[in-house]
Amino acid sequence: MPSLNATSLPDLPAEVHAPTYDRSAVRTGIVHIGVGGFHRSHQAMYVDRLLEQGKAQDWGICGVGVLPADRRMAEVMSAQDGLYTLMVKDPDGNVEARVVGSIVEYLLAPDDPDAVVEKMAAEQTRIVSLTVTEGGYNINAVTGEFDVSNPQIVADAAPGAVPQTTFGLVTEALARRRERGLPAFTVMSCDNIQGNGDVARRSFVTFAKLRDPELGSWIAEHVSFPNCMVDRITPATTDDDRAEVARRFGIEDGWPVVCEPFTQWVLEDTFGLGRPPFEDAGVQVVADVEPYELMKLRLLNASHQGLCYFGYLAGYRLVHDVCQDRLFADFLLAYMNREATPTLEPVPGVDLAAYKTTLIERFSNPYIRDTVARLCAESSDRIPKWLLPVVRHNLAHDGEVTRSAAIVASWARYAEGVDEQGEPIQVVDRLAEQLTAVASRQREDPLAFLRDRELFGDLVDDERFTGPYRAALALLHERGARATLESLAEERQTAA
Repeated sequence: MPSLNATSLPDLPAEVHAPTYDRSAVRTGIVHIGVGGFHRSHQAMYVDRLLEQGKAQDWGICGVGVLPADRRMAEVMSAQDGLYTLMVKDPDGNVEARVVGSIVEYLLAPDDPDAVVEKMAAEQTRIVSLTVTEGGYNINAVTGEFDVSNPQIVADAAPGAVPQTTFGLVTEALARRRERGLPAFTVMSCDNIQGNGDVARRSFVTFAKLRDPELGSWIAEHVSFPNCMVDRITPATTDDDRAEVARRFGIEDGWPVVCEPFTQWVLEDTFGLGRPPFEDAGVQVVADVEPYELMKLRLLNASHQGLCYFGYLAGYRLVHDVCQDRLFADFLLAYMNREATPTLEPVPGVDLAAYKTTLIERFSNPYIRDTVARLCAESSDRIPKWLLPVVRHNLAHDGEVTRSAAIVASWARYAEGVDEQGEPIQVVDRLAEQLTAVASRQREDPLAFLRDRELFGDLVDDERFTGPYRAALALLHERGARATLESLAEERQTAA
């Protein structure tokens, strides 16, 4: 069985779509930090589409890993010449395989930070893009400000420091371009954060000013930070996925990617040094991204949080099993219809009713095999950005918060670290130790979890939220997740 690399491309089976363009002629124009499954199912795929059309030959991607954990990706990218198999799985079981070739280089910053800086500082680099997770921007969840006290930030901002963080690497590259008289590249965030470009601007400018106030002002004036909304369900790659690629297609791929057919990218057209013709690959290039991003964050992302804790506590481990359970699907639709949708403005070209129905269908795709545990991870970064804005909007406008409060309560119950069958839960979160310690006290003090003002602000002081929160948490403790959702469904029917 051939290992996937540039040499083996001609030997791939006919049903696998392989790059037809000359990869040796593709030049790097984009440096991307954070090459994970989502980047490879999304942005890299869109660039690959353009290359297949004979376009964007000077917009190839150089991937960059910043964390020590990225070493495995570096090894696979090196062995496979940047190639990987993208398996698109339809709800009817059809699988389409495509080898993506748009990543033409990969650098690991811990091994050679100067090489990464010089790659970004090179004149041909015009975009530096990011998928560094919701928590990667070093923003305080309540204040919305950049955390200047973070020890890594303090170290990277020190005079003469060898950059270790994304902020240090990108800022040093911009500093060198400024010194050399080169124009600034565009910084394009592709993370699930409302106003991701605005958040990136605030983070990078603040960091740069810590290091050099004049440099910070130059970045604020000269660097473009477009906002964008990105969407494609992409579960973490498993050994079963690797085995499936080998069995179905006869390819030995160290890190394939599995995703759903649906993909969306809405991108603000604000680029300082040009961009690929993304619209030719299906990207919606618009003047204002906000309506689309709010739709996605408050309907899709917040609904993921709505299903994952309840689902895990009830014994489900795969997302499609949760959403094929009518009780859970109805809860999500009620949250979307009664709490999330009232916070949204009209979205140009989108039928919200159809979008919400499609979300349930997407979540129910049995062939994606997305895990509930993946959605439960890093909740302290996700809930404040995706769900709590819905809560605050509705409290300010006398809207409903019952289901949102129940979702937060389900997170609090999950954070206790034991499911309803008495099995341990591995809480994956940067604040895991803190969260589980607080959650362990909430049977005696039901509001213990909410008292963390760094996460929840003043919600603990508002009876309109704490009332339904306490009720849901009590039911979760006394009767479990299913009974809690059944009670909420009965309340809705009674109110109707």
